[in-house]
Amino acid sequence: MSTTTDTVLRVSKIVAAPQDEVFDAWITPSIMSKWSAPEGVGRIECKVDLMVGGEYEIKMINDEGRVHTAHGVYREISRPSKLIYTWDWREDDIRMDTATLVTVEFVAMDGATEVIVTHEQFPNLEIRDGHLQGWTSSINRLAGLFE
Repeated sequence: MSTTTDTVLRVSKIVAAPQDEVFDAWITPSIMSKWSAPEGVGRIECKVDLMVGGEYEIKMINDEGRVHTAHGVYREISRPSKLIYTWDWREDDIRMDTATLVTVEFVAMDGATEVIVTHEQFPNLEIRDGHLQGWTSSINRLAGLFE
C-alpha cells in the first residue's frame, strides 16, 4: 500500500518474519546489499555506522555501471520498532537541494512485521514520485528475502 501528499510518501508492506529479523535486515550491510535498491539494480554496496549521528551509504550500481549513492545520518534508533534518518544523493545530477527525512516503523504482527516507510520533505512531485517507485520496489525485494 502507498499514499502520497505533495511532499510526503508512505509505503507499507507485511513481511513474513519477526520484527527483530526485519529490523536487522534494514541495518546490516550484508543483508541490505540483497534488497535496498529497486529491482533491476545489479549490485548494492552498503555501509552503516549505526548510532545517532552515524552515517550510512547505499551505493546502487545498475548493469550499465550507472551509480546512485544514497546517504544520510541516523537521527533516531529505537530497536526494534523505528529508525529515522536523513536521505539525499551524492551524485550532482540527482542530488536534492536539501536532505529529506525517512522514518521506518516496524510493527510486530503475530510472527510477521508490517514495515511502514514515510519519506518526507521532497522538493517537488517528480522527485517524490520517483522515490515512491523506488521504495515500493525495494520493499518488495525485502519481503522476498523472507518468503
